[in-house]
Amino acid sequence: MDLTEQQTESAPRRAQSASAFSVAPMMDWTDRHCRYFHRLLAPHALLYTEMVTAPAVIHGDRARLLGYDEAEHPVALQLGGSEPGELAEAARIGAELGYDEINLNVGCPSDRVQSGRFGACLMREPELVRDCVAAMRAAVAPIGVPVTVKCRIGVDDQDEYAGLASFVETVQASGCDTFIVHARKAWLQGLSPKENREIPPLNYARVYRLKQEHPRLVVVINGGIATLAEVEEHLDHVDGVMLGRTAYHEPYRLAEIEHALHGTPLPDRDDVLQRLRPYVEAHLARGDRLQHITRHVLGLYQGLPGARMFRRVLSEQAHRANADWDVVEAAIAARRAGERALRAA
Repeated sequence: MDLTEQQTESAPRRAQSASAFSVAPMMDWTDRHCRYFHRLLAPHALLYTEMVTAPAVIHGDRARLLGYDEAEHPVALQLGGSEPGELAEAARIGAELGYDEINLNVGCPSDRVQSGRFGACLMREPELVRDCVAAMRAAVAPIGVPVTVKCRIGVDDQDEYAGLASFVETVQASGCDTFIVHARKAWLQGLSPKENREIPPLNYARVYRLKQEHPRLVVVINGGIATLAEVEEHLDHVDGVMLGRTAYHEPYRLAEIEHALHGTPLPDRDDVLQRLRPYVEAHLARGDRLQHITRHVLGLYQGLPGARMFRRVLSEQAHRANADWDVVEAAIAARRAGERALRAA
């Protein structure tokens, strides 16, 4: 059955728009294999690519950088850059390839991104962001694809709500009406990208205020969100919730949130893997390596008996040159054996 045709077993707790629930763009994580797997768990979630720089889109290997499976829809392309002309061209290419949204990264704090004058450092240049978004919107207008912005609540010494509001109001003048806000500041000096995801304190109230004072904007909140209860709490204040690392390390959370928000039946984890099998075998036939796909499913049984055995088999065997679906079956069997052993103890 097509993913979009699944029937619900119960009414959702609240009606939701397409932007109400999404999975964050994460470098080295949310590649096409990850997104396909996440789609099996959450048919309605909006999925994002890893960030791709505008020059790479224009001049690079588009099949490798921008390839996706039709089952991934709705899927958004996140771009990095600061040159309006380049971003416009990259946005047009993404829209013509069928992406459902083009997103501009104004939140990544890494040194590599700063050296290219894009990412979180652009929050210091709201007029430039406005011009970039205006150029992107003009480029994709004939196709009708929205352009959105993902940002932080501030950078470095920008520690007042007024700074965030001024940034959003300036960029909004481009016609952009959707802002995904990571509820932490970014420290561009002194903290690594990992530390920037953990050390700056979360300030959800600042994002709530943004929505309250700009009710016509679509405001999506991101940062430190891990549970269904947290998702539902945020949705009382903003339009959407974006999950990051939790979605990756504990992917079944996506199914639980999907079930609560949309009424989609909770899938059996083993069945999810069996539905993944045709995709895996198709990519193996093209020459892909099993580990490039199975690294994304390691957390599927997180918290269940036998989960460690499942991860162990995949970690030890999926990297082999001739690894095929039998490795996944062995991992499933090992998990079941581990579960039986724990119950018998």
